[in-house]
Amino acid sequence: MSLPEALCTNTLETLVARGGLTEITGADGGAYQVLHSAMGPDPVGSVRIYSGERIAKAVYVGIVVPQIGLDSHMVFAFMPEDSPVPHFTLDSVAAGGHLAFHLDLIQRADAGTHMVYNDWAHTPLTDTYKEVLALEGLSRAELDNRQLTVMSAWMLASRATPEAFGQLDKPVAAYLEHWFSLVEGDVPAEVQAGLADTDLAERDARNRALLFSPEVDKVWAQISRLITEPVAEGIRAQLVSNELPA
Repeated sequence: MSLPEALCTNTLETLVARGGLTEITGADGGAYQVLHSAMGPDPVGSVRIYSGERIAKAVYVGIVVPQIGLDSHMVFAFMPEDSPVPHFTLDSVAAGGHLAFHLDLIQRADAGTHMVYNDWAHTPLTDTYKEVLALEGLSRAELDNRQLTVMSAWMLASRATPEAFGQLDKPVAAYLEHWFSLVEGDVPAEVQAGLADTDLAERDARNRALLFSPEVDKVWAQISRLITEPVAEGIRAQLVSNELPA
């Protein structure tokens, strides 16, 4: 198993086990969707979808195309639309001869006006965030400034040497552990009071529409070329909404 696949798969397994998630399978009892491309007759990946009681929806997308050196794995775990708990995301990739990762808890309120919320949802991640930035072998990922506006200030996104990438298990586990503490705990009264000005469901819908917009994140153009635009649009539809497939 490659470094990117192992990092994402181990995280997904923890999400499923600790979150008590149930997989929504395809007609054959396997992955919800098997992905193909024009690169050859064999499958190039899969989409797996899960749901649970506290966690509304989790989506895994893996695409592996050795012919072009692509080994991409991502998982998103989404909370209910009206919950203030951030969504969890991990993206681990080998592409173009480089390893890269993206780790974040996607904020549910305007960070610039909700410091009490920040201190509950994100500030406990600060030490881990700084530890990762201090690792040797990391270089900042090239993200458009517009993309950064839909992510949190504690988002980590870097290219990494194999040695540095091999040290990511601990910080990913730390982000996931903090996230589960929010998922499994109660929302403090002061946090709830501070969010009285925010329609959480409306903000979530708008934020996710931008987060997964092909106009904001250009990676969707690459995915569309690889697996066709209709298939890529079907994946996006699973990410922008908590609606579960029939």
